[in-house]
Amino acid sequence: MRILQGMIDYMQLNRHRRYSKDQLRNYQLKQLKKLYHHATANSPFYRKLYGGRSFETLEDFYKLPLINKQLMMDNFTDLNTCGIVKEAVSEYALRRERDQDHLHYYQDQYVIGLSSGTSGNKGIYITDRSLTERLPFVFLARSGIPLRLLPFRILFMLRVFSQGFDDINSRFISLSYLSTMTPVDAVIEQINTLKINVLMAPPSMINRLLPGISEITSDIRLVVTYAEVLSLEEKEKFKRTFQAEVIEIYQASEGQMASACKYGHLHVNEDLVFVELYDERNQLIKEPDVVGHRMVITNLVNHAQPLIRYEMNDMIVLDTPCRCGSNFRRIKKVLGRHDDLLYFYRDGQEQYVFPDLFVRWIIVTSEKIREFKVIQYRINAITVKLDLIDSDSTIEEALTEKLTRELSHFGILEPEISIEMERIELPKERNKFKRFENHSGRNR
Repeated sequence: MRILQGMIDYMQLNRHRRYSKDQLRNYQLKQLKKLYHHATANSPFYRKLYGGRSFETLEDFYKLPLINKQLMMDNFTDLNTCGIVKEAVSEYALRRERDQDHLHYYQDQYVIGLSSGTSGNKGIYITDRSLTERLPFVFLARSGIPLRLLPFRILFMLRVFSQGFDDINSRFISLSYLSTMTPVDAVIEQINTLKINVLMAPPSMINRLLPGISEITSDIRLVVTYAEVLSLEEKEKFKRTFQAEVIEIYQASEGQMASACKYGHLHVNEDLVFVELYDERNQLIKEPDVVGHRMVITNLVNHAQPLIRYEMNDMIVLDTPCRCGSNFRRIKKVLGRHDDLLYFYRDGQEQYVFPDLFVRWIIVTSEKIREFKVIQYRINAITVKLDLIDSDSTIEEALTEKLTRELSHFGILEPEISIEMERIELPKERNKFKRFENHSGRNR
């Protein structure tokens, strides 16, 4: 039955990309209404927020109130439609994080995601098992990976694995996971042993592999990047080095934002997320090359935790229409932070640590951390600036112990860590905010 449903999903997702503008607009409006009715029937938060207000057109939909991560988390229990209590699921997520156990379903039914995204405060995201189990065919339709590479032998690299990623494995797809902190020689050994043909990793991790390219014997046919901004210079460098196609996917905790077409161009997944872009005058952006000031998204497929007109800190710049013919908007670039790597000493040698590890370590330390910034002026020493919601004299010691303990797992002993409390204001164009700055001379 899952194969049958998967084939239906695959065909529908490909058909959506060929929709005319009118067909796409009608489809989005239908899905928005379906989500709205589900949310107002099952979420006390949305019922109260909308107060009986409805909509018939997209223009009316744009008038509904906005929400953001802080509002979502403050009303988490009443916002989700599964009856999940924030305190219980938060403890579950933190326990899984502490135990480094990221497989399993919550209540045998839900994948729980923990993220800070591009804002410092923690976000918890729910995905129903019935949705994650359909991921293999969604992945096939929207990964940008050509079917001629079947069966896919994928090495996927990120900070952690999760049940949602594990659900991608199928008879068509073999997905193996390694942490981005895995030593480079071990990564190359795994690539060769598993005969990997699709390498998926953040650009900074791909850069780590380049000096050892001559040792890779597996025929890598495609490099897929995510989690960080991929510059045009890096894309061309990866193409030359691996002699392979390089594509980018744009995934966020809030939804599957964009994926590549057959020409490798990034398109908004218009049938999975409804994306509104606004300029500095709060006018909808419809033309290419306009740098926006706000992005508002609605996840069209996740009814467990409805995100309706949810304001994100990310921002995209639209491009001219794509020669692939799809009316899904083409993305020229994703504007995001270019955070620096941090460096420490391990057995007398320099050891890099990816920023996303520090993000998780910091945000799980306390609910009172509103925002943070990490600065490094010399190797093995960092200053962590914290902006707290409420003062708490225990956070400094708790965070120092947490970071010291986590770094020791990578053989980094006796790091110098200082904690400072100060107000951190995000710039108006929040995508320009850089949370990790390395001024030691070693930042990539």
